[in-house]
Amino acid sequence: MESFYIVGGSSLEGEVEIDTAKNSLLPILAGCILVDGEILLENVPKYSDVLYMCMILEHLGGKTKFTQGKFANQDLYIDCRDIIYSDVPNELACKVRSSIFTLGSILGRKKIAKVSYPGGCDIGLRPIDIHLSGLKQMGCKVVDKNGYIYADGSKLRSGDVMLSFPSVGATENIMMLATLTEGESRIFNPAREPEIVDLQNFLNSCGAKITGAGSNLITIKGVKKLHGCEYQAISDRIEAGTFLIAGAMCGKELVVKNVNQEHNQELLAKLSKTVCNLICDDDRIIISRTRRPLSFGEVETAVYPGFPTDLQAPMFALASISDGYSLIIENLFEARFKHIGELLKMGCDIRCKNGVCIVKGKEKIYGAEVNVPDLRGGAALTLAGLVAEGYTTINNVELIDRGYFHLEDKLSSLGAHVKRIKCEKKVDNCS
Repeated sequence: MESFYIVGGSSLEGEVEIDTAKNSLLPILAGCILVDGEILLENVPKYSDVLYMCMILEHLGGKTKFTQGKFANQDLYIDCRDIIYSDVPNELACKVRSSIFTLGSILGRKKIAKVSYPGGCDIGLRPIDIHLSGLKQMGCKVVDKNGYIYADGSKLRSGDVMLSFPSVGATENIMMLATLTEGESRIFNPAREPEIVDLQNFLNSCGAKITGAGSNLITIKGVKKLHGCEYQAISDRIEAGTFLIAGAMCGKELVVKNVNQEHNQELLAKLSKTVCNLICDDDRIIISRTRRPLSFGEVETAVYPGFPTDLQAPMFALASISDGYSLIIENLFEARFKHIGELLKMGCDIRCKNGVCIVKGKEKIYGAEVNVPDLRGGAALTLAGLVAEGYTTINNVELIDRGYFHLEDKLSSLGAHVKRIKCEKKVDNCS
């Protein structure tokens, strides 16, 4: 087990570079299964989720290799020309939620797939019925049995797919499935996240013919073959949001670089209410504050372009030290409040009922030993530890590594006192 050991009370100041988006890289890696050629993805952080996806590609018969590129992170070389298998076993799928993205790409390539139910953070049921409904609408025969999804695409056909909910994963699966399917397919009510647009741009760089990503209708004209390409995915709007929230909590003047402000408009609107000074300049945002933040009022999560559920947990940390009451409503995942119990150990004042939480901000919260419940909950606990009085030990930070690359190093470079420590069984044994 690894933990963060944080000495609270430091101010953050300086520049931080935002990494390439985890939530773009994962579906793009799944999309590589469709490509008959070599791919070079530039500037790829070694998120643990990315490494697990590489293991899945290698299991299928692909090749992956990190190489030194021109950016801070390494480039990732991928070659899936020799894909021979069409199954993703449980021991791989249980590690990462994005394993489900391979269902559409394996079907598109091999016309048959066997994929175990996905793993990832436990933030709720996250049913995949919308994925399966989309496959069926394109003529696939799907059987859900013994923890596996068996899909037969021998009678696959192009056509219209109506999604009952704008699911990100289902949208990406259908896009990939339709890419090599003869004829024209349309996705009605698709997800509109920037990562959907990024997947479209990647596939088009490989020769696909996809239009409409980011709107309420996506059109895919099937092609016979995709070729290799060099591609750099977009920056991570959730990491950017996390550092902006950190700036609102304990920043002097924080410069967040390599960020697309359009991807975080809802967050910026909330932060502007907290007496933070925000300057948006090209691909960077400067955030500063001179006193305790005011309450941001109400946050209600929604599908894009609404407030992102992935930033809900970090907003609890901000609300807990803001002046006044804040209201936080989670509409997308029923089990995404597990960080609250850990924040209560730090003296936060939070009351919840039926997915609605009221947070009373306090002038002081206190360090404690807490456990990371999931990726974004871990980010929230880390932010709380930065402002807490005393010492905070955050256990199970491997979950944070799923979506933040060397978070402790980035915070330390800004003036925070954060150290990663290894533990055997108890925090008392840490060294």
